[in-house]
Amino acid sequence: IGLTGSDDRLWKMWGFPEGNILLTGEGHTDWLSGCCFRPSGTQLVTSSGDTTVRIWDLSRHGCILTLRGHARAVRGCCWHSCGDFVASASADGTSKIWDVNSERCRYTLRGHEDSVNSIEFLPFSNTVVTSSADKTLSLWDVRTVSRL
Repeated sequence: IGLTGSDDRLWKMWGFPEGNILLTGEGHTDWLSGCCFRPSGTQLVTSSGDTTVRIWDLSRHGCILTLRGHARAVRGCCWHSCGDFVASASADGTSKIWDVNSERCRYTLRGHEDSVNSIEFLPFSNTVVTSSADKTLSLWDVRTVSRL
């Protein structure tokens, strides 16, 4: 199974090897920059130029949560390995750690001088790595919201 998002504002789940579309999700109002399966495989997260991050439930075939708080396009997103947290990177120069259970932003990571273009949790840890248009990479401890 593959997952894609694109400028058409849709995400698509593909079956392989046939390449058939299994599911399509619509709801974002601008291009999609990222999409990622929850570790349990029952949900996915998407990020978009519309400044939002969305959580989708595959069994319900729809968006179950829209996370708002970035001031500019969201460039990337990922799940923590426990499946309870989502991280997002934005052109507004910040990254956010979202608590999916409480449906709120837990932490905002500030320190890059330009757009944050990607974010990823290191496996089974509380560390996230970000890359920015300011030509830097940063490692963050999300428990203390500080650079390592």
